[in-house]
Amino acid sequence: MGRGRKRKTPTPETLDSSPPPQNDAVSSNPTTLTTTTTNPIRRRGRPKKTPPPTETNPTPSPTRHIEIESNGNNAIQHNLENNNSVDSDFDNVGGRVVPSMEAVVKVFCVHTDPNFSLPWQRKRQYSSSSSGFVISGRRVLTNAHSVEHFTQVKVKKRGSDTKYVATVLAVGTECDIALLTVADDEFWKGVSPVEFGDLPTLQDAVTVVGYPIGGDTISVTSGVVSRIEILSYVHGSTELVGLQIDAAINSGNSGGPAFNDRGACVGIAFQSLKHDDAENIGYVIPTPVIRHFIQDYEKNGGYTGFPILGIEWQKMENPDLRISVGMKSNQKGVRIKRIDPTAPEFKVLKPSDIILSFDGVDIANDGTVPFRHGERIGFSYLVSQKYTGDNAAITVLRNSETLKFDIKLGSNRKLIPVHIKGRPPSYYIIAGFVFTTVSVPYLRSEYGNSYDLEAPVKLLDKLLHEMPQSPDEQIVVVSQVLVSDINIGYEDIVNTQVLAFNGQPVKNLKNLASMVEDCTAEFLKFELEYQQIVVLQTKKAKAATVDILKTHCIPSAMSDDLK
Repeated sequence: MGRGRKRKTPTPETLDSSPPPQNDAVSSNPTTLTTTTTNPIRRRGRPKKTPPPTETNPTPSPTRHIEIESNGNNAIQHNLENNNSVDSDFDNVGGRVVPSMEAVVKVFCVHTDPNFSLPWQRKRQYSSSSSGFVISGRRVLTNAHSVEHFTQVKVKKRGSDTKYVATVLAVGTECDIALLTVADDEFWKGVSPVEFGDLPTLQDAVTVVGYPIGGDTISVTSGVVSRIEILSYVHGSTELVGLQIDAAINSGNSGGPAFNDRGACVGIAFQSLKHDDAENIGYVIPTPVIRHFIQDYEKNGGYTGFPILGIEWQKMENPDLRISVGMKSNQKGVRIKRIDPTAPEFKVLKPSDIILSFDGVDIANDGTVPFRHGERIGFSYLVSQKYTGDNAAITVLRNSETLKFDIKLGSNRKLIPVHIKGRPPSYYIIAGFVFTTVSVPYLRSEYGNSYDLEAPVKLLDKLLHEMPQSPDEQIVVVSQVLVSDINIGYEDIVNTQVLAFNGQPVKNLKNLASMVEDCTAEFLKFELEYQQIVVLQTKKAKAATVDILKTHCIPSAMSDDLK
């Protein structure tokens, strides 16, 4: 019943990509001749091929061949194909020893996160591992989130069994980069720093090296650059230029370098997209952002951050909108909706101004500027190339008149900060009322990662839309009430903003603490949101505070930064 040839089961040998031998080649090979002439009746179609002995005709293994290609070394690959000996270029397991990989280190960090529910103490410490790499000046680069709230940081070189204690020099929360150094001279022996390359182009090959989960040794994944645009940096909640690649980036790859096919570093792996509809989408911090961070540190002796323009803007793509503001047919730009009152440009720019250009570069109606051939990018890229305190030339259209301003760029300032930058949370306690300030880590601690759905609407509105009216303004809330006889009836107050104390508006937590401590009136009156008030007798409240602190083993009624 089985007519025709029997289907062969694929084996590693049948998957060989070499061309089939011809008849004259078969007759010239004694080994093959013996096999094929034993039973001539079976010579239908292609003759059965017997693998030659390894000693007489060595064939490079597929695994070694792939590793050579991923390293981009055509000369070594050519030598393999011509059966030349290249054992000196390989280690014991047959892998290519690339000098730049020796600069990739594994970073071990012990974290001690702040406890926002009990701000006078910290949470239980935990450990994590990530990647990093050596750069010039006896320094190591890694991600900021890899050393967030660090207690101790150690690094280990490839192939070494020794962990060296590292010192954190700078942490850039906005760009998610941290700079480390190691005091032990032994660590730097035999390590060559990584050299940085230029910003790659689309379809350029990239190789991500690091120590992801699933093993203790170094891992290499390769891909290509699939997109270059302004990305949202998850750790810093900021928008900077970034690379999207299709190489696998997993937990532990963070901080590892991404190399181009010439062995130069073109970025730092820092986040990946985890979505049901997405596969192998990873993101890399490109060299322009890395160089900005390093030069900022060297120039100012510390990290000062990326400047912002301090405005909210609107696209001008609608033709009627452009006509209504007096724009000519050859003019393009974006409209200013609001200006941060604490930003330096608040004094010169006005709402409804049309920004036509930034530092001589024309801005399109959709807010983009020319980037490279065939590419455009958001004009915030131009701002991010500057440093805090630098000046920038801005051309605006106001009442059909073109004006030019030279403004000073400031750093990012939000009413509800995205990070507390390693500092412990501030708090103040009176009569069992725990007052603290609102930040994104605080909201995440109280409501989980879905805080944007679970937190009170008014706090979320301030997080997304409110601008600070002064540089020291804070959102002060009653985080909880430590139950005592003096605060009966107030136990259910939680995460409610404090607007005023004894008729005086509350600017920040230090302002509130000083007003309460200096109060000589008979009552302490706190005005909260939703027209709710809290009234306590001053003498009884201050006396009860001492007992409450003792009961809950709280060392002080206020954090050190308020004293």
